[in-house]
Amino acid sequence: MTTASPYTYAQIAEAIEHLAANFQQQPSLTDLADRANLSEYHFQRLFTEWAGVSPKKFGQYLTLDYAKKQLRAGQSLLHTAQDAGLSGTGRLHDLFVTIEGVTPGQYKQAGAGMTLTYGQFVSRFGPYVLGAIDGKVAVLQFLSETDLPEAIVQQTWPNATLVHDPAALQPLADAAFANSLNSYKTGSLPTMSVMMRGSAFQLKVWEALLNIPEGALVSYDQIAQAIGQPSASRAVGTAIGQNPIGYLIPCHRVIKKTGLFGGYRWGVARKQAMLGWEAAQCFG
Repeated sequence: MTTASPYTYAQIAEAIEHLAANFQQQPSLTDLADRANLSEYHFQRLFTEWAGVSPKKFGQYLTLDYAKKQLRAGQSLLHTAQDAGLSGTGRLHDLFVTIEGVTPGQYKQAGAGMTLTYGQFVSRFGPYVLGAIDGKVAVLQFLSETDLPEAIVQQTWPNATLVHDPAALQPLADAAFANSLNSYKTGSLPTMSVMMRGSAFQLKVWEALLNIPEGALVSYDQIAQAIGQPSASRAVGTAIGQNPIGYLIPCHRVIKKTGLFGGYRWGVARKQAMLGWEAAQCFG
């Protein structure tokens, strides 16, 4: 993808924010292009290359009506994951992304004795820092202009030995943001392992997120039910907000039961971008 740059993401993110806030007015192509400081032709081409669909169709996927339709179905995570129209497209299903939780001793040591390789990369959803331990993704967090990648990695694994080596992580970076539909159709879907440092409850919540297929949405209450603790929706929300591995552990697919998108650790516009892009890939 030739458009993957921080500047491109900022332009598209601004357009997405405007679309989400004003979907009922159906912003025109002229309005969106003006906001991105681009000609209509260039904006349309850039947006379509980035999202896979036109700005108009992308806006349709970001409406609350789309979110509410997903939740009104009222299906369990298991039923949703088995749905013939979605299960085959979910690269982030637990068959392809597996969680390895650290031992209680390793949890307390916070990475002591481990070497964590990290680097900064750019995705269609903006710049991010990626960190890995023994070939397993240990950190994937999106960056703002003021974020310091090394500080984020250090905060997640305080006692690990850090090695800055983006070149060594490039294969992982490529796999993390591969086009899941194309990869599934060509049989090139990568198997990825993630190493996570969290409590038993957090790990259970993060594992449940892997069962949400690409293109589907669930509520915090549904996640609580899926882990066998239906009264723990508030604690589930806290655990989801503390997820250290963005996108691969798809916390962006959890919204409020009212159909509102809710917050997101790395910005609501980025969450909307992910949901719209995934919906476009699955249903476009």
